[in-house]
Amino acid sequence: MDAILDALTARIRAAAAGGTPLRIRGGGSKDFYGERLEGELLETAPLSGITSYEPSELVVTVRAGTPLAELEAVLAERGQCLPFEPPHFGGGATVGGMVAAGLSGPARASVGAVRDYVLGLTMINGKGELLTFGGQVMKNVAGYDVSRLMVGALGTLGLIAEVSLKVLPIAPAEATLKFEMKQDEALQRLNTWGGQPLPLNASCWVEVDGVSTLYLRLRGAVAAVEAACRTMGGERQDNATVAPDWPLCRDHRLPWFLERGERDLWRLSVPQTAPALDLPEAPLVEWHGGLRWVRAEPGDAARLRDVAVRTGGHASLFSLGKGRAEAPVGRFAPLTPPLDRIHRDVKREFDPAGIFNRGRMYADF
Repeated sequence: MDAILDALTARIRAAAAGGTPLRIRGGGSKDFYGERLEGELLETAPLSGITSYEPSELVVTVRAGTPLAELEAVLAERGQCLPFEPPHFGGGATVGGMVAAGLSGPARASVGAVRDYVLGLTMINGKGELLTFGGQVMKNVAGYDVSRLMVGALGTLGLIAEVSLKVLPIAPAEATLKFEMKQDEALQRLNTWGGQPLPLNASCWVEVDGVSTLYLRLRGAVAAVEAACRTMGGERQDNATVAPDWPLCRDHRLPWFLERGERDLWRLSVPQTAPALDLPEAPLVEWHGGLRWVRAEPGDAARLRDVAVRTGGHASLFSLGKGRAEAPVGRFAPLTPPLDRIHRDVKREFDPAGIFNRGRMYADF
């Protein structure tokens, strides 16, 4: 491990001295995400393996290049999991890429996001310094939590070498309920249920061929799940049949996602209480109303951004349509001047030469 870190550190220092941009890559499963890919490849694959796992403490420490599927398999053997269900988007997803992208799956609204489970990490900054932040417990942070700053930074601040994560036991019971209802009613019901002591875990509303359906996943104690199934209504689904559909939703492999063709996929993050929005077509709704996926033409970009802002949220261009290489607008919502200044100052502090993942988050830095 030390030899690998020494080699990576030496390369980063040389790149900084020469102003050579570096493109950090784990498995490449999220290369589609972000503005652009630029620079010489800096692979994290050599940084692989679980360095510490304490099931009784619900903590695992793992190197950044470790395949995500490998980590999840080890956790599953001990009846544990990453409850935020990180997307894979392909077989090569790594733990470092999971943290750098900061994306969470269907259960995010109920259990929290990636950053809520990051306890600490080790990274190499743009000066070639090996830095460690946080640790292996929740109460070790005083001041600014730098380890969580790396979550969602898309590798623009430095190379993640190792990360410590909080894990949770797999829920003893799970059930999926199906309701046929329009979007307005589904959003209203989700808001009502959200204020009740129910084991809500994930939801997905989708309209296919004119049929509007809400799928609701329950997870928790056996008694709680069974009681909710009896009182909430809907049609209980066969778990063996429907359970695989949730990972398909997580990785955008449901037919709704696959059939978008040349249309772009937009991600609208809005308050859960937001009503049905004025969109080009009915969205796929997750996170109990807080996440709206929209298939749209390039000319719809300004409209989508405006709708999201007026609702109190924001919109990002998640992925381009088939056969399209250029985005009609910036991928992420424009920053306000104060936030833009903070972003640039933080980037400059961690990466003075601007070598890491240049242009990945915002085109000009």
